[in-house]
Amino acid sequence: MKTTKGPGARLLLSSAIGLAVMAGSVAADDIRFWTTEEQPERLAKQQAMAADFAAASGHNVEVIPVTESDLGTRATAAFAAGDLPDVIYHTLQYALPWAEAGILDTDAASELVEELGTDTFSAGPLSMAAFEDGVASVPVDGWTQMIVYRKDLFDAAGLEAPSSYANVQAAIDKLHNPPEMYAFVAATKVDENFMSQVLEHVFLANGVSPVGADGFAPLDEAATTEVLDFYKAIAEASPPGELYWKQSRELYFSGNASMIIWSPFILDELAGLRDSAAPSINDDPTTKELAAMTGIVTNFSGPSNPDGAAWGDVRYFGITSDANTDVAQDFIKYSMDEGYAQTLSIAAEGKFPVRTGTADEPGKYTAMWSELEVGVDRKAALKDLYAAEMLDEIVGGLQVAQRWGVAEGQLSLASKMINSQVINRVVRQYIDGEVDAAAAVASLNEELAKIN
Repeated sequence: MKTTKGPGARLLLSSAIGLAVMAGSVAADDIRFWTTEEQPERLAKQQAMAADFAAASGHNVEVIPVTESDLGTRATAAFAAGDLPDVIYHTLQYALPWAEAGILDTDAASELVEELGTDTFSAGPLSMAAFEDGVASVPVDGWTQMIVYRKDLFDAAGLEAPSSYANVQAAIDKLHNPPEMYAFVAATKVDENFMSQVLEHVFLANGVSPVGADGFAPLDEAATTEVLDFYKAIAEASPPGELYWKQSRELYFSGNASMIIWSPFILDELAGLRDSAAPSINDDPTTKELAAMTGIVTNFSGPSNPDGAAWGDVRYFGITSDANTDVAQDFIKYSMDEGYAQTLSIAAEGKFPVRTGTADEPGKYTAMWSELEVGVDRKAALKDLYAAEMLDEIVGGLQVAQRWGVAEGQLSLASKMINSQVINRVVRQYIDGEVDAAAAVASLNEELAKIN
């Protein structure tokens, strides 16, 4: 059963806790927290944070690991049984469907975001979870896909950063010199989700989406042709074969590629901190030389969308409709404030701060994040590996982070389209010269229209 919401209730609750502590005994209102961060080391960090919260508040938190692929079915079953946990750490895909189904207490989440300060959050994660006059869930952390590039080579050639289709093409013209140097390593393996993710980023960059408010929206032929031509250009500047994340990382790490598209989980590997994926640009597998020569771009644009877009993945804290609301809010507030370093340290290279600071200290959490250590076999702080302007670019990408279908309320449909791999297949046909642009666009529209 919910307790009364609102700052006044929390003030009374805190006063009561204080009196109970002075009396030497605390009657704790325990809450349950589902998390998909179930790897032992990550789970231990969350349990430690829960213990710190319990020590500060008198409220115990049971941290319950849930396999991410099981989260949807478990939440639906728990909702039907009236046995939801109080807080769920969840992916973007569940935010709006769970809000509409009544699984989430959106008023509680919206109230908490307002209390923490709406302006202290990056705009992208809030807009992705927008629901009625507030949000479905509270954004916790996120990451944006990146164009990783050899800044030293770009600087030497007088090239601008690859932040647009045109800039990438200019770099291809100057830097492509196979087999010593491939200008790009584009994803071309049709049955790999990696290609799907990269393609969505490239389509978003040019403002092209297959969904609208009413469902499927036919792709604009002119803008989609620009996407196809660009992707063919980067594929032609890549090695032959079926390429995905493995080859792109290997060729960049060996110094034989000047641009790749990757997630930020490459950041620790790039700096020689992981033996299983070490740079091979020189004889030292622990070298930081390649990291020092690297630049990144998050917001990327095409000719039909000069403002560009960043492909973002965001995670949220959902307060459920069965929650002990005040304690759930207090736990999330702790996790996003004094405990935020612990929250992000679970995997700092892939958990960018969606809350960049406080009203009084706007950059507080961004600076704190830069001091967190990353790595597996060796550890180092992000700020000791990468320049401040690069870290600002990484975090700044969340301001404009997007995904197909989010703004239109069609994320589920867009996900089905992506997972069908229709887009991968047709784009590959265009790259291989099996169809022309007009036929490719027509095929995409015909196939995507069948998905519902």
